[in-house]
Amino acid sequence: MPPYHTDLRRLKKSLDRTHRWEKRSLDAHQANRQGQALYAVVHGGVDLEMRSLSAQFLGQMPFDGYGIGGSVGKDRIEMETMIAHTVPQLPEDKPVHLLGIGDIPSIELGVPLGIDTFDSSHPTKCARHGLLFTAQGSVRIVRSVYATDFTPIEVGCTCYTCCTYSRAYLHHLFKAHELTYYTLASIHNIAFMMRLMAQYRAAILDGKI
Repeated sequence: MPPYHTDLRRLKKSLDRTHRWEKRSLDAHQANRQGQALYAVVHGGVDLEMRSLSAQFLGQMPFDGYGIGGSVGKDRIEMETMIAHTVPQLPEDKPVHLLGIGDIPSIELGVPLGIDTFDSSHPTKCARHGLLFTAQGSVRIVRSVYATDFTPIEVGCTCYTCCTYSRAYLHHLFKAHELTYYTLASIHNIAFMMRLMAQYRAAILDGKI
């Protein structure tokens, strides 16, 4: 993956190489699918002409879906411009995946622009660093205010952690560097993300997005 500041000559060279590899991969895949799906990855950095070239080249091939990869920009504004430009040039009947992005603001931005799926270590990384997700905002479990808070991370959450342990206990585990904390916190953040995506799916089906 070329870095953000790659010059256009090197970016084009990398793009051509990627396209050759993807064509070879597709040929091998079609010869022996084994019930699997193969996505193409659209590259081109933040250069919109390169993104168009990649989307149009790969969009003509019978991939099962399309990922948007490579450098997606130095900030969320640049990423939004790139996604809004790229997605409409891909086949409408194939899923589109945004590679390596999965924070809540980026999902909120990406879904209306046509991104179907995301992947990221963001939920578990946040959990490990003491940041727990709730619909009312994030809980920084390291704060001393939670030492005597015997409510769950999020009232109404049905995950194992919220049904079994309190914020106070998680605060204690985090401060004590107890490894159990990382598992319990990750369980909650992943459960939160699953609910969030279910809400997006419902909104799409209801025509709200």
